[in-house]
Amino acid sequence: MNHFCKYSFSCLLLLFINFYTSSAQPKYEFRGVWIATVDNIDWPVKGMVTADSQKTEFSRQLDLHKKNGMNAVIVQVRPAADAFYPSQYEPWSQWLTGIQGKPPTPYYDPLQFMIEETHKRGMEFHAWCNPYRADFKIDSSSIAPSHITRIHPEWFLSYGDKKYFDPANKDAQKFVESVIRDIVSRYDVDAIHMDDYFYPYRIAGLEFPDSISYLGSGTKLSKDDWRRSNVDSIIKTISVIIKNEKPWVQFGISPFSVWRNKAQDPEGSDSNSGQNNYDDLYADILLWLRKKWIDYVAPQLYFEIGNSRVAFEKMLDWWNRHTYGRHLYIGMGIYRAAGDLPLNSPWKNPKELPEQIRLLRKYPNVQGSIYFSSKTFYANPNGWNDSLQNNYYKIPALIPPMEWIPKKTGY
Repeated sequence: MNHFCKYSFSCLLLLFINFYTSSAQPKYEFRGVWIATVDNIDWPVKGMVTADSQKTEFSRQLDLHKKNGMNAVIVQVRPAADAFYPSQYEPWSQWLTGIQGKPPTPYYDPLQFMIEETHKRGMEFHAWCNPYRADFKIDSSSIAPSHITRIHPEWFLSYGDKKYFDPANKDAQKFVESVIRDIVSRYDVDAIHMDDYFYPYRIAGLEFPDSISYLGSGTKLSKDDWRRSNVDSIIKTISVIIKNEKPWVQFGISPFSVWRNKAQDPEGSDSNSGQNNYDDLYADILLWLRKKWIDYVAPQLYFEIGNSRVAFEKMLDWWNRHTYGRHLYIGMGIYRAAGDLPLNSPWKNPKELPEQIRLLRKYPNVQGSIYFSSKTFYANPNGWNDSLQNNYYKIPALIPPMEWIPKKTGY
């Protein structure tokens, strides 16, 4: 082969490699990580109560995720009617200082700090708020005198070992709405994010104690439809609040993986889940997507490919067909690869996550992934940090644009 042929062949090979890489790694792809603060799951580490140590640890997590190719973090700033920021409505979180209501020392605003550090790295910051959980563990949680459960105990219902806002209580709804308005108005967040805890997951043999609220409502709806309407109303109102305050701020929901099983509804997924969003959590995600109340949905597809009850690939296909023009980010359960696992566990297979990424990239309505949760990456399970850095996320990706959202102003 002469020099010209060698040169031409090399150019063609380089073009092929560039084409393959660009097609395999999209220019636009949401790559997020959940950072859970409830019970000190991810941040701050339990016992890490000084401001400097918290700042150092949060920055360390951001640097790791940036190195892995991530472009967003979803940080839990209101885990249980408490706050990781100075709030006129709710006390400082117990998971920040160990005692609810106690400010950080030396004083700082964790939310402002986290937003600034995240944006410095060119990443989006999504403020994750739990709408209805108020007391994480009755009788053992640190509850401040200023906590809303102390001020308005009539707004709350106890279920299992937790206390929840009554979703039917209009005053409670307005309170939660005020909290969200406060965050959006005061902070440069890119999104408000809520997870799957609306009505709580069912506890076997124990009914959620809202019969008095139902009977007093005067509604003609069945109890199930009434519960769904209670959740619908706050989602719709929060959507309006966010857009009125700052039209460019996104509103995202991360539901449980299954809307409904096909056995319950022809529109449902090919799954066999014991609980689902529609019938158990009273969250009609598809309605919210159809009505355009939310900007993205991030279903928690935490099971492996080929799972006998809720298979990753089947749920991926189903959600791809039910986006209604909104963005779809797939919740990835890498936490399942942590800890001691049986030898035959699919989460010991180094190919599980790469294959999930390859699968989701085949679907036109999937714009990316969110990983649960942050601390799992410390252990680099199955070498997946290396897989992301050297292969799947080697080329940085831009956040997928939402054409229905105006550009940010004033920041």
